[in-house]
Amino acid sequence: MSSNNRFFLASAPIWRSLVHLCIPMIAGFSVGTVYNIINAGFVGALHSTPLLAALTFSLPAYALIMAIGGVFGVGGGTYISRLLGSQEDAGTDASAAADRIKQISSFTLWGSLATGVIVGVIGVAFATPLAAAVGATGASLTPTAQYIGAMFAFAPVLVACFALEQIVRAEGASVASMTGVIASTVANLLFDVLFILVLGWGVLGAGIAVGLANVVMVGYYIWWLSRRSETVSLAPRWFRADRIMLKSVFGIGVSELLQSSFLIVTTLVMNWIAIGYGDALLASMGLALRISQLPEMMCMGVFIGAIPLFAYAFGARNHARLRRGIAGAAIAIAGITVVFSTLVFVFRDQVFALFSADPAVLTDGTLVLTAMLVSTIFNGFTGLGIAVFQATEQMRNATIMSIAQGVLFIPVLLIGNAVFGLDGVIWSMTVTEVLTFALAIWLLVASRRALSAAPSAGAVETVDVRDAEGTAADAITVGA
Repeated sequence: MSSNNRFFLASAPIWRSLVHLCIPMIAGFSVGTVYNIINAGFVGALHSTPLLAALTFSLPAYALIMAIGGVFGVGGGTYISRLLGSQEDAGTDASAAADRIKQISSFTLWGSLATGVIVGVIGVAFATPLAAAVGATGASLTPTAQYIGAMFAFAPVLVACFALEQIVRAEGASVASMTGVIASTVANLLFDVLFILVLGWGVLGAGIAVGLANVVMVGYYIWWLSRRSETVSLAPRWFRADRIMLKSVFGIGVSELLQSSFLIVTTLVMNWIAIGYGDALLASMGLALRISQLPEMMCMGVFIGAIPLFAYAFGARNHARLRRGIAGAAIAIAGITVVFSTLVFVFRDQVFALFSADPAVLTDGTLVLTAMLVSTIFNGFTGLGIAVFQATEQMRNATIMSIAQGVLFIPVLLIGNAVFGLDGVIWSMTVTEVLTFALAIWLLVASRRALSAAPSAGAVETVDVRDAEGTAADAITVGA
């Protein structure tokens, strides 16, 4: 990593560090969110509510692929950041830690690619049954199957993309991460014009455009990590999969998989219930989700962007810096949710009118968007709590938070639908976010002692690994 990136992780004033790490992430996420809105506009230009509904039905497939990439990326990325921080400790073998970082980064890339191939083959083979399983029926079944099939066809690339982005950010290179996202978004727009407007391939074209755009992003990240990074290596010769690495990567990364898995389950349940209210509600939910993602992605840019800072400070045992980083991120999230959620709420009618002329979609959509914006206020702080737990290797708390939303959402949704009907369905996520937020606060307060502990429950283990030449080397592992 460059000395400039390490400066922002290790010693820069907290607000300078947060600006350096989070602003590019916010910009990248915001560009991606704007693209999602525009993508819905491309499909909406075909004037087909079933096609818009297909985008909503396909969200679980995309979430699953993203979650698999997150297992490798979040687990490997936080491990790398903690090791970088541990190098500030005079008792750490810096050379051995550097070798270990290369092994983790190689494992992250090649492990994610191999897993993506397996998932992709299964997904393509069962695209139509999966489309039916997520709730697509009638006119929306075929386009949903097409979009899901396209997603899984590019699964190796998508999984690797999510994983590599985390590795880039692990050493504080947030600008490089943003550059990859923006390059992918621009490519996606160009592919959308070609496949949707010129060739008329509908949602299939949208799916292919997403896949090819991620090829662009993966290519950029591989180039950057190979040419610009001074710490990681993607070379197969560094690939390792020993017990400590698997425990460290998957122990933290599994929280991402669980969170997205429960998101898939809750989305399925929501789809099954919402379909009873008609395709208009499903289409409006998909549009509202994309619009509300703007403030949500900005908050995500803060807490995800700050994860390397948290992990580095924890690995360096700089607990005062860790606490200042958490407080700064919380203040930033509060400001974003108040300002930008208000702006989106004020102009919600005008924004919806850009994507659909269906009166039913507009009526349902404005109400759904209102509920989602209220949810965003609480969701940002919940995400910050999970980020802190992941960065400080609190596997149990990260896992609890990852499954809490899904466990709470289903009964809230069922009760809301039974008692309040459509309004209960729309506001069920908001109620769930409030409950999850309360749980996050309780766990954070209860974990104050863990935030001041040394990595790996107070123990830094030394394990015997093999370097590139096959000789034995002692690698200091943080997060084992």
